[in-house]
Amino acid sequence: MGIIERIKEIEAEMARTQKNKATEYHLGQLKAKIAKLRTQLLEPPKGASGGGEGFEVTKYGHGRVALIGFPSVGKSTLLTMLTGTHSEAASYEFTTLTCIPGVIHYNDTKIQLLDLPGIIEGASEGKGRGRQVIAVAKSSDLVLMVLDASKSEGHRQILTKELEAVGLRLNKKPPQIYFKKKKTGGISFNTTAPLTHIDEKLCYQILHEYKIHNAEVLFRENATVDDFIDVIEGNRKYIKCVYVYNKIDVVGIDDVDRLARQPNSIVISCNLKLNLDRLLARMWDEMGLVRVYSKPQGQQPDFDEPFVLSSDRGGCTVEDFCNHVHRTLVKDMKYALVWGTSARHNPQNCGLSQHLEDEDVVQIVKKKERDEGGRGRFKSHSNAPARIADREKKAPLKQ
Repeated sequence: MGIIERIKEIEAEMARTQKNKATEYHLGQLKAKIAKLRTQLLEPPKGASGGGEGFEVTKYGHGRVALIGFPSVGKSTLLTMLTGTHSEAASYEFTTLTCIPGVIHYNDTKIQLLDLPGIIEGASEGKGRGRQVIAVAKSSDLVLMVLDASKSEGHRQILTKELEAVGLRLNKKPPQIYFKKKKTGGISFNTTAPLTHIDEKLCYQILHEYKIHNAEVLFRENATVDDFIDVIEGNRKYIKCVYVYNKIDVVGIDDVDRLARQPNSIVISCNLKLNLDRLLARMWDEMGLVRVYSKPQGQQPDFDEPFVLSSDRGGCTVEDFCNHVHRTLVKDMKYALVWGTSARHNPQNCGLSQHLEDEDVVQIVKKKERDEGGRGRFKSHSNAPARIADREKKAPLKQ
């Protein structure tokens, strides 16, 4: 019996099992078995290499956005309108067969947009080019799920189910569960919050299903069985998703209003070029990109090319800014002067932990050291970018 058949057999057993207090332990074990089988299903066959022709796309720019949806919902047209990159569009399905990249120039940043082939039901089981599409989606910072506003709401549920089946968690945060395998000592179970979905016995049974007999487990929130399994698997990707309803020009105003009010949703029309500016603004907000401008000492800020940080990837502190400029700048920094909305007053003398906001201006002041003659001077930074001015260019300090 193959993996897919075993998964369907377990799902059928779960469907006919009544959900009550007496069966929760059995259902928990079945969920763990399905998660293990799906992980095996996603593993590439032995001897296989790469993600398939047309899917090896190098990351470019300050962020990556993936377009996911059923065939013929307007993904290729949306890519062409936002980036200017030609992606073949037609009224028949499966026009796009490979991954087509484009670049959005927005707010002095470059955002890579990927047009992926349409997903069909059963993509998580390897149907169509589902595995390759999902692999690229996992490497993205944001997913735009493009839906046809004239079709039923079932398409959104089907796509979400397919992505959930392969470890993509849309618009969710990682569960607050500490889990660490040990070599000896058995299983240590603790909790700092009241649990209503899982208890110590069920936790032990799930760990034994994974053949884990020595581990430390700490629940910091009222998590579910599925959350605990996700932590054990350790290969889940928590990613933001915006549901983009296209073709609103063919539905009534009441339907448009209903779709627009749904969480994490936005309505557009590629045919009439409606609401595309708001879509770009929503993408910018969801990706959490922050532009920081550098100010050389004694000069005007450099507003031509910002340093782009991300609140989702890494962080937006002065330390992150220094690492972005040069890896040795953190240890050479004495303090930073910050202008902008994050500063209490302009300028504010800050340390490495200062949080930066969009369009802040930062000036880095470096430490002094003693030269051979005993005179104090600022350390030179031969490899640092030219925009970080050196204090030695100013008048020599007095002895």
